[in-house]
Amino acid sequence: MSKRVIVGMSGGVDSAVAALLLKKEGYEVIGVTLRTWESDDGSESRCCEIDDARDTARFLGIEYHAFNCLSDFRRHVVTPFVDAYLHGRTPNPCVNCNRFVKWERMIYYANVLQADSIATGHYASVVRLDNGRFTLQKADYAQKDQTYMLWRLTQEQLSRTLMPLGRMTKQAVRSIAEQAGLPVADKPDSQEICFVPDGSYADFVQSAAGIDAPQTGNFVDGQGNILGRHKGIIHYTVGQRKGLGIALGEPVYVSEIRADSNEVVLGNADSLLRGEISCRRLNFMGIADLPIGKSITANVKIRYHDSGCNGTITRTGVDTVRISFDGKVRAPAPGQSAVFYDASGCILGGGEIL
Repeated sequence: MSKRVIVGMSGGVDSAVAALLLKKEGYEVIGVTLRTWESDDGSESRCCEIDDARDTARFLGIEYHAFNCLSDFRRHVVTPFVDAYLHGRTPNPCVNCNRFVKWERMIYYANVLQADSIATGHYASVVRLDNGRFTLQKADYAQKDQTYMLWRLTQEQLSRTLMPLGRMTKQAVRSIAEQAGLPVADKPDSQEICFVPDGSYADFVQSAAGIDAPQTGNFVDGQGNILGRHKGIIHYTVGQRKGLGIALGEPVYVSEIRADSNEVVLGNADSLLRGEISCRRLNFMGIADLPIGKSITANVKIRYHDSGCNGTITRTGVDTVRISFDGKVRAPAPGQSAVFYDASGCILGGGEIL
């Protein structure tokens, strides 16, 4: 009897091709869509377009289910997202969604449906290292590598995960979809956060938090001198240049957000450079742990579209590390992720930037 696998189907081409490839390999494939978000007008997010996913499953001749995960998504993704912006941080909602919603619920439904594994259309590869640990290795197609958003996955989750697209290019995936006649073969990729489709994070936060108007405050320089007035810290993130609404005769950037004093600090490009950062909310993947006081070297990515910078990671507390970079990194934003990779592109671990 073939092995049974649950494939997370978003309604897009990547998950459709993942399901097709696994079926061709002899797996008994069951398509599952997790309904995570519904906007005020009743439209679905780009992560759970059920009609397209169902049409694909029907085309492939596989069993299909859609499950309601709206409350899980609000608790684990939307609420922390809003809270982060209210406190001057810039969150990675996809990181929490992958760990606490998508993988958590897919494995739950895999158990219910008596499936051995789950699978996704992510561009990454699950590997098992010589030390017995499961980790993720960067996709061969660097432009689509999605490991950065998956660093919080647990060993149990990884041990049951298949990722058929890790060694493929996007062009190859499109070609397979077209040749197979998949109904979503030409569907464009989603580029935005699924629950903020218009890209207006501040408006979303303001509405979700029930704020009548964001609290205005001062723009200041690094010495605390007042430069002007800002329209509320939820409108800004570290590294931002556009949309500041202030003219100082030279290019300026947000270098810091001080939520306690409701100040937004502005500076020149050099003010964004950091040689050291700290992280919390650690998750180790390729290694079991890093004892307090011990260090490792790694290549560290501080944003999704980042080539990474080499540095030394030192455990400083129960749930904190300090990263000392070999050079300078630009605009590490509190709330974003720092992901540590070894020389072969495998995740050693990660944390949230303080």
